[in-house]
Amino acid sequence: MEALQNAGRCAMRGSCGPKVMFGKPLPCPYDGPPSEDDVDRELLMTLCGDEFAHGPTCCTTGQLETLRDNLGLAENLISSCPACRNNFRKFWCSFTCSPNQADFVNVTSTQTSSTDETAVAAVDFFVSESFGTGFYDSCKDIKMGATNGYAMDLLGGGAKNYHEFLQFMGEEKDMGSPFTISFPASAPSDVSPLNVTARNCYDSDLGSKCTCIDCEQVCQALPEIPPPNAEPTCHVGLVSCLTFILLVAYGIAVISFILGYGLQVTLRRRREKSYERLALGTDSDSQHMVSPRSHTRGLVGASSLAYADGEGSTGTQSESRRLGRGASLLDPIETVQPRHYRLNNLLRRGFYRLGLFASTYPWLNFALVFAFVGLLNLGWRNFEVETDPVRLWVSPDSESKVQKEFFDEHFGPFYRVEQVFVTSANGSSPSEKQPVLSWDHLQYWADVEADIRELSSPNGYTLSDVCLKPAGPDGFCVVQSVMAWFGNDLYSYDPETWASHLVSCAKQPVNCLPDFQQPLAPQMVLGSVPEDEDGAKQYLDAKALVVTYVVPDSLDVQEQAKAMEWEYTLRNYLEDLSQRAPEEAGLEIAWSTGISLEEEINKSTNTDIKIVVLSYVAMFFYVALTLGNGSGTRDEEGLLGCLVQWARNLPKFFSQTSASSTLSLDSRLAPTIFPRLPRGLFVGSKFTLGLFGIALVILSVSSSVGLFSAVGVKVTLIIAEVIPFLVLAVGVDNVFILVHELDRQNLLHGPNASSSITPTWAYSDTPMSPTQARPRSGFESFDHERDESLDAQSTPQYLAAEERVARTLAKMGPSILLSTVTETTAFALGALVPMPAVRNFALYAAGSVFLNALLQVTVFVSALVVDLKRVESHRVDCFPCVRLPPRIALLEAPPTGSGLSFLARVIRKHYAPLLLKPLAKGVVLLTFGGMLVASVISIQHIQLGFDQRLAFPSESYLIPYFDSIDAYLDIGPPVYFVVHDIDVKQRPGQQELCGRFTTCDPFSIASSLELERGRPEVSFISQPAASWIDDFFSWLDPNKDKCCRVRNNDPTTFCGSGESPRRCHVCYKDHEPAWNITMRGLPEGDEFMMYLRQWLVSPTDEDCSVAGRASFGDALALSEDRTDVVASHFRTFHTPLKSQADFINSFAAAHRVADDLAAATGARVFPYSLHYVFFDQFAHLVAITEQILGLGLAAVLLVTAVLLGSWRTGTIVTGVVALTVVNVMGVMGVWGIDLNAISLVNLVISLGIAVEFCAHVARAFMSAGSGLPVDHPAGQKERDERMWIALVDVGPSVLSGITFTKLIGMCVLALTRSKFLEIYYFRMWITLIVSGALHGLVLLPVVLSLAGGSGFPQQEADEEWMSHAIRNDYEYTPFLADDDSAMSD
Repeated sequence: MEALQNAGRCAMRGSCGPKVMFGKPLPCPYDGPPSEDDVDRELLMTLCGDEFAHGPTCCTTGQLETLRDNLGLAENLISSCPACRNNFRKFWCSFTCSPNQADFVNVTSTQTSSTDETAVAAVDFFVSESFGTGFYDSCKDIKMGATNGYAMDLLGGGAKNYHEFLQFMGEEKDMGSPFTISFPASAPSDVSPLNVTARNCYDSDLGSKCTCIDCEQVCQALPEIPPPNAEPTCHVGLVSCLTFILLVAYGIAVISFILGYGLQVTLRRRREKSYERLALGTDSDSQHMVSPRSHTRGLVGASSLAYADGEGSTGTQSESRRLGRGASLLDPIETVQPRHYRLNNLLRRGFYRLGLFASTYPWLNFALVFAFVGLLNLGWRNFEVETDPVRLWVSPDSESKVQKEFFDEHFGPFYRVEQVFVTSANGSSPSEKQPVLSWDHLQYWADVEADIRELSSPNGYTLSDVCLKPAGPDGFCVVQSVMAWFGNDLYSYDPETWASHLVSCAKQPVNCLPDFQQPLAPQMVLGSVPEDEDGAKQYLDAKALVVTYVVPDSLDVQEQAKAMEWEYTLRNYLEDLSQRAPEEAGLEIAWSTGISLEEEINKSTNTDIKIVVLSYVAMFFYVALTLGNGSGTRDEEGLLGCLVQWARNLPKFFSQTSASSTLSLDSRLAPTIFPRLPRGLFVGSKFTLGLFGIALVILSVSSSVGLFSAVGVKVTLIIAEVIPFLVLAVGVDNVFILVHELDRQNLLHGPNASSSITPTWAYSDTPMSPTQARPRSGFESFDHERDESLDAQSTPQYLAAEERVARTLAKMGPSILLSTVTETTAFALGALVPMPAVRNFALYAAGSVFLNALLQVTVFVSALVVDLKRVESHRVDCFPCVRLPPRIALLEAPPTGSGLSFLARVIRKHYAPLLLKPLAKGVVLLTFGGMLVASVISIQHIQLGFDQRLAFPSESYLIPYFDSIDAYLDIGPPVYFVVHDIDVKQRPGQQELCGRFTTCDPFSIASSLELERGRPEVSFISQPAASWIDDFFSWLDPNKDKCCRVRNNDPTTFCGSGESPRRCHVCYKDHEPAWNITMRGLPEGDEFMMYLRQWLVSPTDEDCSVAGRASFGDALALSEDRTDVVASHFRTFHTPLKSQADFINSFAAAHRVADDLAAATGARVFPYSLHYVFFDQFAHLVAITEQILGLGLAAVLLVTAVLLGSWRTGTIVTGVVALTVVNVMGVMGVWGIDLNAISLVNLVISLGIAVEFCAHVARAFMSAGSGLPVDHPAGQKERDERMWIALVDVGPSVLSGITFTKLIGMCVLALTRSKFLEIYYFRMWITLIVSGALHGLVLLPVVLSLAGGSGFPQQEADEEWMSHAIRNDYEYTPFLADDDSAMSD
């Protein structure tokens, strides 16, 4: 006040007309004292406060009116923060009216106005650093909710400090100052800069204090929380605590094993040395002393195990006398007598009867089953393919889907985005691309945008008909493009001026408003903008232009069809442009339209038909070429041997004479003019049978589709792509199992059985017990063996084909049932995954596998007997009408072969004995323990997610589009926090929402969202939230005299923006209580709704930027009678999301924020963003994975324990299956396979298929039992022999019939062009096959031999064992074999 009383001098005063017609008036230069003439003192005090109540000033009434208009425009943006508002007024009132104006203002140039007066052209305004800094700090955090930005973006051009802020306000421009105002950094000595005390936004007085939204210094601190899905905080060095513990535990186990084995070897050597010393010191009577070296861990019944290879064994005395007290109570017959398992007997009898019926009446069986299958295939009439991405990948009752439907219903569907990325054509990757901005490129793209605006659909729809127009039907389309900075026209620019204009617009978007009047931030239209060493953006070096056409979506089918029709036209244009742009302008485009996602996902090109066919062909040839290898025909030479023999005999054909001719005893030695090809090539071949087995696989898939189509389960493309591979890999296994077992039956009971002696330990029909009588010295002579064998077995040598097939199914049926039930159960558990695409896949897979197994135990069994009769009648495969005569060959010596395949011989002679050695068992356990540790460590690195690019065909144009999003887009997707079930008409509800008034709740919706924005690494929120209620109440502020106005004569009638001020007055003029920032005078109840309805239709323009039509027209959902607010949303933006982890974490963070908001306010709050509906699955996926795999393992335990008859064995099998799945998950972490619904189903499939690798071995182990108690002193040796028998019995079938078939079917997938099939099916299933084979054929035998349950021999042999033991007075020596027993090979 002292400065005002002591009059100084002015630098300018009065108005001297505008620079141009209708422009803003310019001040007159004036070097004189201030004056009280021509001053509207009331207006001056209203604008500048009581300090100007008295004394002369350097302004006139005309200047005050101009100042009032300019302050009104600014205060639309800053009125929510009193400190900034008052600093702003202080700044411009001092500049315009201060009586000491000349102390800090200096006119540097003048100009002639349109009224021929001398006016100010430029001035220097000297401002102290302290006031400039304080002024800027009080305004920098004020939010502008309508744009999700800051008031500083409009008021100061996005200034980062007070120098930039003042410089922007001083620039001469239409929407700013009409003359240039410079702010020199330093002042001459005769100048006194403006140095008043700036108000702080955190000061306590009402003239300064701002709310948390606009002043972070007054915000309360939120409690610290970790980011979503944060890494474990417990680390030891570079590894997690879990990894460290596992490594230490495994290291201890390895060291303990090495030390224990070393100690055992040392003790054994000491015993041997002690024995040698003792032996040297004793007399010859000590011949019965047992050497420690002979105490080997021989297999129980080792003498019998050498039988087949003719190796002798030394009979020894039983150790029963040395077993201790109670051993003599054991009766040999009781010990030999096997235990029974009733369910096992029932199953074998049931399958025997089924096999006997199917083989006795094959054609009737064909008719019945194929009629049933035909009925199932009638369901194809209801066949439908699901194509909607939301209905495919989102659960119908998913929380996010329900929320999406709520949002769509109340606020309208999210916009349909048509987006184009424009880059230079050089460079194959984003990092190699050259800057895209050049004059030529801009000109070319300007023409493209002009073409797009003129595009017309078949029904004549253009962009203007379908685009979003914030200002209403007569407004302009929202097209976010760099061309909008140029007014969509380069006519006013040239190669020299375009660059500077673009940089200016990028730095200050408010200076380059597009026609739809919303500032375009550079990150919305420029992609991958580099920075220099100082962090400054180099906009001219941007690598991409981002062009976005916003088209509103609608629940109205007709409106949506209109938009889609134009989108098809746009898609065709962009497809053509993508082909010609590289040549025409050196540009490349990546693009997407509203129809692209669904259209590309549903393209059938992702199904690589060639790969599917190749897989089936490869499997067919493998099945056809390998099925007949073990047939029970006599040995004969191969194709090469036949050709060699023919070449040798051919000369004899020409040298024969009738006199000297002799009869050859072997027809193979008779000379012929044509070579005799192997009979197996024609008769023994299983080509037709293999083709029939493959056809059953196809039929099972077809029947499954028919069945589920009939009950309304739609087919998805994933079913068409994967199930043929899956059922092929699973279904062919049983074909091999059955054929291999039938081959063994043929060796025992086929036509040639009487001419060969078959090792009895390998087959079910002979006593699979070590207690059966066998010659102790091997093949002493052929006749002797034959007699002994016949006496021992007491079984018929020849059985009818039907009986052999029935016995085949009787033995293998329970194993097939075990694997089928577990696989079907596991696949069906996949239906618990809520995603429809995955659930339907699981159902179709379970149905296909079950139906395939059903066909195999019925019609395939009938096919087996038909094919068997064809072979035994010497008819040619594929041409059964052609019959080859049998050949004559006299056997002059015992056959050298045992009827075993090469794999069986390797397993019997080498693999099984090696695996069952104690040292080998220890190494196996340590090795698989290491695999378990490595897998658990790797599992910690599995990422959640599903790269949506994998769902598209490899040639889809959406793949480069999503690549461009990752590389170039620097802004995140919008997110809406929807609030409902809160009464916003009453003050408490209003205070729970608002954030810019002093009585708003400290943790209201608006305030909390601003607090969350302050920690984007936790909340993933990057932009200020758009708070509708704050802008609505601000619209009522009577100081905003161009916003809410009503008629003078009728306060209930609102004035339009064009009505005369004389007829209208502001809404809250003379309102009691008056409008104030304490909310005391703000409307409630019906008055609230009356004003709200008007606010929602008031145009948003430069006169009133807080009006609601453009900014919040779709942010509120009113009741049908428009008397209540049903729901509203607060809009903000996520941080840029570049990876699947970012999308998942943003989903989790937004839901955490919404839950916190609901807890703080009592309202119901949920977040909505376009991608949430697809990422909802990941919020529960880990828990679902644990639940489904846990249920699957429980089902495996129950099924295996019940069908095997032993909880101990069932537990072991379940444990091995679990280890297989863990191993697959470990490889997922290493091989870059994310965990999602698809990989979860594959894990469930892994669980089911892993049982198949284990089921047959486990059942053979249990079926080779003797009934010896588990804790019997000889139990370990007995389990070793049972495991040896099981490996030789079913090992070859598991290896060739399960492992190799799956490997062949899956290896073909490696050739696919689909990354989806490669990653989620080839990689996972190849891992499953290898891991399953290793666990089933290596780990399982070892664990069963150590801890397997007591066995149940097959019932048919029980009486044979009993009578044989009685007849031969056979002791149970093999069970209690002493350590002197010789080991078999």
